[in-house]
Amino acid sequence: MERSHALGYLVREIAGRIDHLIEDEVGVAKVGADDIPVCLLALDVKFDEVHENRLQIVRELLGCFHNKDATRGARGFTQLFFAIRWRDASACPVPHRVSVGSARRPRLSREVLVLGVIAFFVMVGFGVVVPVLPVYVRSFGVGNAQVGAVVSAFALMRFVSSPFCGRLIDWAGERAILSIGIGIVALSSGLVGVAQNYPQLLILRGIGGIGSAMFTVSAMTLLIGSTSTAMRARSIGFYQGGFLIGGMTGPALGGLLTTISLTAPFFFYAATLAVAGIVGILLLRPRTIAVPTDTEGTPVSVPFREVLKDRGFRAACLANFAQGWTSFGVRNSLVPVLIVEVLRGPSAWTGIAFAFSAVAQTIALAPAARFIDTVGRKPAIVGSFAVAAVTIAAVPFVTSFWALCVLLCLYGVAAAFMGTAPAAAVGDVAGAQGGRPVAVFSMFSDFGAIIGPLVAGFLADTVSYPVAFAVGAVFFIGASAYALRMPGRSRAPFAT
Repeated sequence: MERSHALGYLVREIAGRIDHLIEDEVGVAKVGADDIPVCLLALDVKFDEVHENRLQIVRELLGCFHNKDATRGARGFTQLFFAIRWRDASACPVPHRVSVGSARRPRLSREVLVLGVIAFFVMVGFGVVVPVLPVYVRSFGVGNAQVGAVVSAFALMRFVSSPFCGRLIDWAGERAILSIGIGIVALSSGLVGVAQNYPQLLILRGIGGIGSAMFTVSAMTLLIGSTSTAMRARSIGFYQGGFLIGGMTGPALGGLLTTISLTAPFFFYAATLAVAGIVGILLLRPRTIAVPTDTEGTPVSVPFREVLKDRGFRAACLANFAQGWTSFGVRNSLVPVLIVEVLRGPSAWTGIAFAFSAVAQTIALAPAARFIDTVGRKPAIVGSFAVAAVTIAAVPFVTSFWALCVLLCLYGVAAAFMGTAPAAAVGDVAGAQGGRPVAVFSMFSDFGAIIGPLVAGFLADTVSYPVAFAVGAVFFIGASAYALRMPGRSRAPFAT
């Protein structure tokens, strides 16, 4: 009886990963696909216990159960499963063991690799523009408020246009919307370099925010729709790695380009975006994860109202809001001022401190993503947001630059988990048809990024720096606490 229960549990896990078995080009895929229905029938596993996205595939495979040698099929599947599970044939608790060498570990898909390259080119250009933008806006003879308006216009238009991106994706597909979005940002950025007055500059940056929302939502939708549950966090981590490396490369190039002119970075940004768009058009393929279908083969999507009711989705959205508020409103806005006014250091220290933090986050991405895939989304969100809360609350009390760097590095390690686990949780809930859920998820971060800098700056001016940082820490604690209500999944199915 214990063996039947154990096999039933393992079969349910393998059903959630059937896409990897089918895509595998070696004999493992053929054996696994043929034997899954045999094992399901032999153990009387109910269909409602199989992951929704794989239900139609399992139904189609039921035609294989007519195999006369069903006993051998079930045994072969069991052997294969245990061998892959423990990656050691000697640990297989069945008599006839199979070679573990035939079981290939899951790899990042082509779409994930291409999206990582696109993210790199996008962020290289963005990193070139960000340090130059305030100075360029000031060259039009405007004040700091107008500079802030240009920055806010980009974020505001991202927020306003995000709800429409989900429907656009449903209509035209992720690849088309991704390419169009990148094209809009590229064109608007190039025109910023030839803007004749401040209103033109403000409008063009707002248009760029619309294109940015289209790119961000479509890229994340394609990413989570092209990966299985067990590889989702590692795929998102690779994608974010492209952003981080590009973000570290961009500012250095921006410094060189400003020696040519203040407009050169904007033309460079347009060029890198054009490269990213071409890569997307030429190399991205339709997502490969099967979409749930009914008995007649008609695609069926999870109703959006059901997604909204899911505690995992709610926890992810709250976590993304806390990220937007604290990363942009507290960390990026107040740390540079804290360095100059409290630590009495030069502004160059800000770049050094942020560089240390970015390196720490980049190094931590791979192990963090693996932890999220193998241990689970819930413990990653609970733990990382709690650590980030303590870290960000301690920042205004530092008395030396190196102590600040240590805290920001710890924050960077936590950010590797915080940027990956919520997005993976959204993918688990939304499945392959996640345009609208991803758009809402993105809006929470944008909303936090819009109001966070305003509120944090007001608190720092009227109350104190510790209070401004403490508010961000409270949001992190709230996200960590709410994540405790997420369903208790110990790990992604069949993670290796």
